[in-house]
Amino acid sequence: MKMSELSRASGVPVATIKFYLRERLLPAGRATAATQAQYDDEHVARLRLIRALVDVGGLPLSAVRDVLTVVDAGAAALPAAVGTAHDALPPRVAPGAEPPRRALAVLEQLRWNVDPGSSSVRQLEAALAAVEAVGLPPTTERLDAYARAALEVAEVDVKDVPRATPADAVQYIVIGTVLYEPVLLALRRLAQQHVFTSAPADDEGPRP
Repeated sequence: MKMSELSRASGVPVATIKFYLRERLLPAGRATAATQAQYDDEHVARLRLIRALVDVGGLPLSAVRDVLTVVDAGAAALPAAVGTAHDALPPRVAPGAEPPRRALAVLEQLRWNVDPGSSSVRQLEAALAAVEAVGLPPTTERLDAYARAALEVAEVDVKDVPRATPADAVQYIVIGTVLYEPVLLALRRLAQQHVFTSAPADDEGPRP
């Protein structure tokens, strides 16, 4: 297909496609003349992945490049591709001078198999530091309850991740994480309303 047809098929403007080509985010098409090239369905899929990373994930082009580099490494790099996609998503926490001791201690207690250098570990460290700073340190019971809930959600999420190619997995992870986290947050708040309004007047606990 010509570039104009690629634009219609992908929904990406021609000017943006040319920009991605110049930045080498999109592979060049098969040259048919000095100023013309042919594109195929792989280019359409690549453009949709880039737009998902930019529009849905809110990633800067530098982060998009990092994710695409891992994606291009092939199926063997699937775990790394997913990890890179997670690290590129907001909120981004810059590495601190001190190791994330609070977060690593929690993860060790949970016996979770995670990359200690992941940005999500730094996010957890920042969150734990924030609640401690205002005098609301989480109890072990609260952390255990949150971890059980998170693990149950993660099992549902990961079960449906397409594993055919790293590109499919990354697109699913980015779109699923960004779009479903607000759903998870809203359900948590609504669940709190439910528990409060369901509690009997004598405070014996919430009704079933």
